[in-house]
Amino acid sequence: MAIWKRGRAAAAATAASTKAYHCMDVAQAAADLDVDTAAGLATSEAERRLTVHGPNEMRGSGRPSALKILFRQLANLMTVILIAAVAIAFAIKDWIEAGVVIGVIILNTAVGFAQEFKAEKTMDSLRKMTSPTSRVLRNGHQIVVPTADLVPGDIVYLESGDVVGADCRLFDVFNLEADEALLTGEALPIAKEADAFGDPELPLGDRINLSFASTTITKGRAKGIVYATGMSSEVGKIAKKLMETSASKKTPLQKALEKMSWVLLAVAVASVLIVFGANKFKVTNEVLLYAIGLAIATIPEGLVAVVTLTMSLGVHTLAKQRALVRKLVALESLGSVTNICSDKTGTLTQSKMVLVRAWLPGEGFFRVSGLGFEPVGDVTKRQLPAPKPDAPAVNFADTAADADAGRTGEDAKETVAVTAATMSGPFRRVVEAAALCNMSEIKQDGETGEWFGIGDPTEISLQVFAAKLSMGKPALTGAEGGWRLVCECPFDSGIKRMSVVAENAARGESVVILKGATERVVPCCTQMQDGADSVRAIDPEALQALLDPRIQEMGRDGLRVLSIAYRRLTAAEQAGDMNKTDREQVEVEMVFLGLVGIYDPPRPESYPSVMECYRAGIQVTMLTGDHPQTAAAIARQVGILQDDAGDEKTGGGGHRAISMDGGRVMTAREFDRLTDAEIDALPELPCVIARCSPDTKVKMIEAMHRRSGIVAMTGDGVNDSPSLKFADVGIAMGMTGSDVAKQASEIILTDDNFATIVRAIREGRRVFSNIQRFCCVLISGNVGELVCLMLGLAFRDAVGETVFPLSPVAILVNNLLTGTPPAMALGVERAWPTIMDEPPRSPTSGLFTFEVLCDILFFGFSIGLLSIANFWLVISGFGDGNMGRDCNREYSDACNLVYRARGTVFATLTLAILLHAYNCRQIRAPMWSWAMVKRFCENKFLFAGAVAGIVLCIICMYVPGLNTGALKMKGISWEWGIVLVTLLVFIILSELYKFAKRRLFKPLVVATENQERLQRIWTENTLASSAGGLAPK
Repeated sequence: MAIWKRGRAAAAATAASTKAYHCMDVAQAAADLDVDTAAGLATSEAERRLTVHGPNEMRGSGRPSALKILFRQLANLMTVILIAAVAIAFAIKDWIEAGVVIGVIILNTAVGFAQEFKAEKTMDSLRKMTSPTSRVLRNGHQIVVPTADLVPGDIVYLESGDVVGADCRLFDVFNLEADEALLTGEALPIAKEADAFGDPELPLGDRINLSFASTTITKGRAKGIVYATGMSSEVGKIAKKLMETSASKKTPLQKALEKMSWVLLAVAVASVLIVFGANKFKVTNEVLLYAIGLAIATIPEGLVAVVTLTMSLGVHTLAKQRALVRKLVALESLGSVTNICSDKTGTLTQSKMVLVRAWLPGEGFFRVSGLGFEPVGDVTKRQLPAPKPDAPAVNFADTAADADAGRTGEDAKETVAVTAATMSGPFRRVVEAAALCNMSEIKQDGETGEWFGIGDPTEISLQVFAAKLSMGKPALTGAEGGWRLVCECPFDSGIKRMSVVAENAARGESVVILKGATERVVPCCTQMQDGADSVRAIDPEALQALLDPRIQEMGRDGLRVLSIAYRRLTAAEQAGDMNKTDREQVEVEMVFLGLVGIYDPPRPESYPSVMECYRAGIQVTMLTGDHPQTAAAIARQVGILQDDAGDEKTGGGGHRAISMDGGRVMTAREFDRLTDAEIDALPELPCVIARCSPDTKVKMIEAMHRRSGIVAMTGDGVNDSPSLKFADVGIAMGMTGSDVAKQASEIILTDDNFATIVRAIREGRRVFSNIQRFCCVLISGNVGELVCLMLGLAFRDAVGETVFPLSPVAILVNNLLTGTPPAMALGVERAWPTIMDEPPRSPTSGLFTFEVLCDILFFGFSIGLLSIANFWLVISGFGDGNMGRDCNREYSDACNLVYRARGTVFATLTLAILLHAYNCRQIRAPMWSWAMVKRFCENKFLFAGAVAGIVLCIICMYVPGLNTGALKMKGISWEWGIVLVTLLVFIILSELYKFAKRRLFKPLVVATENQERLQRIWTENTLASSAGGLAPK
């Protein structure tokens, strides 16, 4: 019954949520939801709808039990193999080996269990985001109900500070603004209105007659008709996406290790059968022990532990660099990333609005430096020297930009600093307007010294601008400034402007100051300040035509443009009470002062970080909820869009404009309309997608996956959560990121710094390279032991029994000395300087590439053949060939030669594998050149492991009782000459093999055409920078 109710509720909610309520007027929406907006729902009807639609809350599958998680860890194939190794070790009574393997199992299981038990808390985070109670209209009365009890058709009341409880169609809107950054990525609160729209496919961020669950009301008030609740709301749809993508995917490394485990298990079983077959299936106790030892030698039981340890150390390193890795496997994926899909707001930008440009008629453009809330920065103006005698006069009012006619290029670039003492009268008016027509404040934290803003982000940027010139609101309204605010006409989202009346008794003037959207300020103006001492009449149409080129120019740079105007009060107005004067009578006959441009600036480190990505052959794509022009401008400034890509063209005055129709910048609507086949047919995927929805981000990631891409997605809002989950590596922002985004990610940046991603990629590449190195050491060592021990089955004594080249216990000891210690040391090998000069690894290459497999087989067979050759040399080459009798069981004088041969094999195997660990520091480059020999002790752990291995090898060979009793071998004397010659031969073979690889094998990583293009971009920018060029501003 409960399941049927839940299914019926889901069907009803889905049907309601698919309707385009933003295209309905209020009466149509009310009729569709069967509610009277004057009385609201009846209590009985609300209860009925609650039964039909279900509670207004997020549903989840719940946290898995600890036993299930533990079972999944122990059910891993490698863990099963290790458990079998423990059983075998106990069977041969090798308590030390059994203890070591048990420790490995406990370590692996504990790390994996801890990682998974931290679990996904996404649904809990979404539940916490909803408001606990809501004010609704029921039975004609306003009451407070739990948000979970909201149903479609409820009339809700919204006002400043409220968290919206459900998706609503707004009406009776008064100056309402909502912070929807978690859904749309918009940096600024969205002004709402009640009018219906005609486009059913309007992007989510443009549906300004709707309010969405879990967003916050920042200003004003309104009523709303609930049309979607719970999992049918926009936040609920995101929750569904997270649930759909919650299944963990195996990375190439995991797949490679699992496949290797099966192969090695098959080889181990086959080895046991071969040993039994070589002894004609006369399985004595000694033959059984030898077979078991050979099987254990085949399986690198320390591999999982070394992989886990290497990744854990990588996690520790990244934590120091402000990147928290939630899942170890993310490091492996991060090292092969080919695409980074980045949000704009708060990731590439600072999420702090800043005023960076101003334009005044007759004076031209001013630039303002300084970022953030700290009131530190310079204001500069382009210096226009006197025109040359033959140059035409410059009309500042009519030029489309600051014309530099008749001036040289050098003259045009001269700038002059603007200060409070040197600024012109009109510019002073603009600064005063920015400070006085402003309800925000900026303050400095007494403990940390950091500056922060209180109020609307746009007004904060204006206040910071004024404070940079020592003319902030506190200074102007203080004793020295002498200004006093008389009255205020607050910002209204309907008319998009704000005005204040201020008076200055010392200067004997009272003025009206007006600021707002240009299209709403211009109709109020009848004059224009044209130069320091000139005010001329101008009609609104002519003024708008004059301003349009400047607005377009600032818009192309992603600036939000505001207009500022003022007028002096008449004597009659000064004598009257302005607080009782209608707004329409105040905001008239204004004098236009100028334009100011505001935007959310890029982080200083974003541009070099993007260039570093290009150096590594990684494509950076911006997926943002912002407007196309703003997104394109920021993308150009951080280097995502480049001149040589055909995305920009030069306009008047040398200004570069983004070409929106070039395919490099698209809106979500344009991208979503494309089929998968049409997207796959594009020569290149768009670099920027604006007005992005959660579905668009997932669609882009899918398109990259179809192009064999490994995708990292960065984000901070709830709207980023599905794509963070769906991407190969989800990277959340730690400072500004929502809890939902953090829980959906694999990596969290604690400093929200895009540059940290580059460091993480470097570390990921280092980790994967090191895993390849120690896999080569471990497995080629196992192959060497296997080849030696299998060929050793050909040696037989006088009675026809097999004479083993190593005893079962000696096999295990050799495995212990040459396995885990050098592998762990290679796991901490430093990254080589050229690691970021290579393009990303092919996602299809995996861990065991053709070259790695060749390395494993070549070095393994070389070590094995040289070792068994030494066994033959000692017995038959330099000896008399006497193999004694029962030498596998106990020592006798007749077995002396066999025991010395075994000591030679033990020393050869041990030292050759330790030398091979040094070989693997460089996959192709010569390891035994003088330059590398000087770096012999660079990896202190590897050097210490090699020294310890040699010492323990000598102990095993020369300690009485241990050598002949447990290990069934003897110390050697002249045989050391054979061992040293063998090691020299191995080094020569290794260098010849690497030389052949450098000549015959293709490069380790072959760049695609797009990766080569990205690396060319990095090279050109690096050369330009070294020649004195600057990154985009």
